[in-house]
Amino acid sequence: MSALTPLGLATLLAVFGYAVGMLLPAERRGGLQGGLGLAWFAHAAAIAVDVAGLGQAVTGARFGFAPALSVTVWLVLGVYLLESRFLPLDGLRRALALLGIAATLLAWIYPGEIRPALASRWIPLHWVLGIASYGLFGAAVLHATLLNRADRRMRVNRQPAPMLGLPLLRLERLTYRFVEAGFVTLTAAVLLGWWFASPWRWDHKSVFSLLGWSVFAGLVVGRRVSGWRGPAATRWLYVGAGLLLLAYVGSRFVLEVLLHRPPAP
Repeated sequence: MSALTPLGLATLLAVFGYAVGMLLPAERRGGLQGGLGLAWFAHAAAIAVDVAGLGQAVTGARFGFAPALSVTVWLVLGVYLLESRFLPLDGLRRALALLGIAATLLAWIYPGEIRPALASRWIPLHWVLGIASYGLFGAAVLHATLLNRADRRMRVNRQPAPMLGLPLLRLERLTYRFVEAGFVTLTAAVLLGWWFASPWRWDHKSVFSLLGWSVFAGLVVGRRVSGWRGPAATRWLYVGAGLLLLAYVGSRFVLEVLLHRPPAP
C-alpha cells in the first residue's frame, strides 16, 4: 500500500474537521470551533501543497478548476469563521461545512495541472487577483443570503428582525462593500490578463469573465446612482457570481475532466 501523500493527509484532516463542524450540535460550541478551525488550517495546507506541486515528480506551479474552487470556498469559510465568533450564524454552518468537504475532496481527486513555464512572470498575480475576487464575491453571496433571509423573516412576522445580532442596514452595507472590493479586484485581474495575454483569446473564460464583470459593473453603478437594494440587487449579485463561476471553474471543468485537455493559463 502506497504512503499517504502530503496533499492526501491535509485533505483528510480538513474533511475530518469539517465533518466535526457539520455533525456536532450547536450547543457544543467549543468542539465546533475547534473542528472548523482545524479544517480551515488543514484546508489551507492542502491548497498550498497542491499549488506548489509538493510530492510530484515534475516541479512547477499547479492550478486548475478544482484548486480554484477550493481556494474560493476556503476564503468564504474564513469570512464565516471570523464573523461567527461575534455573531450567531449557526444556520449556515452545516451547508458551509459540507461545501468545504466537497471542495477539498474535489481538489484531491482533480489536482491542478503542472505549469512549469509561464508566458509572463505576472501570470501568478493574475491568478491570485482572480481567485481573490471569487472569494470576495463569495463572501458577498454569503451575506446576501443572510440579508434575504432576514428580509423574508421581517415580511412574514411584520416586525423588525434582529438579524442575528447585526442591524439589517449594516449587513446590507457590508454585503455591497464585498461586492465593490471584488469588482475592483476582478477589474485588476481582467486588465492583467488582457495586458499579458499574447494574443488575447476570446475563449469561454474571457467571455464569461467579461459578462460577469459587466453585471457587477451594472450593480455597482445601480447602487451608487439609483440606490438599488433588496432582492432585485441581490439577483444581480447571484447572476454575476454564477457567470464568474462558469468563467474559470466551469470552463476548466469541461476542458480538464470532460475533454481531458490541459488548458492554457
